Amino acid sequence: MVRIDDSGDVTKCWLSPEELGRLERAAGEDGWEREVALQLMGRCGLRASEVNYPSDEKLRYSEKGDLWLFEVRGKNTKGGSKKIRDAWMPDDVADDIHKFSRERDLAPSDPWIDASTPSVRRWVKEAAQRVTTDADAARWESVSSHDLRRSWATYHLVERQVDVRTMMSIGGWSDYSAIEPYLAEPTEACIGEAMRT
Repeated sequence: MVRIDDSGDVTKCWLSPEELGRLERAAGEDGWEREVALQLMGRCGLRASEVNYPSDEKLRYSEKGDLWLFEVRGKNTKGGSKKIRDAWMPDDVADDIHKFSRERDLAPSDPWIDASTPSVRRWVKEAAQRVTTDADAARWESVSSHDLRRSWATYHLVERQVDVRTMMSIGGWSDYSAIEPYLAEPTEACIGEAMRT
């Protein structure tokens, strides 16, 4: 079930990989573009405002790293003009992107997602409403587009223990203070694993 923290001014939600998958599939019921948008936020860590930037010409396979990277122009957490970074893309998302681009006959410079930031945020809310059940309605109703990025960052930082510098690089955080809020307390599974070794 979606984990929430409503102790501050903003309700924060963390979704498990399975919950993210449910949300992506629900978005896909209203169109593949919506599912891809949610994958870019929940599986690649993009902000809602960054989703309409990447295109095929920005995606590349790195032989050195044996991974997919794509260029993103996004927020500069130190302020000022937008910052360009290389974001990481899981292999299965890259497969979906390639199929999506071919099916839509997108030119290399055409963005994968042709939608405004408010539209992308609305898509997340609509997908969350679709997966809501009576038992967990309050939790799903609180889910926002930023929670997908929060879930991505926390999963990799806490559950997979990816080093902070790597996450700062691929997630677009300029300094430790900007990424520190994503270092949430470990889950019970993470505590159990750490204490067994």
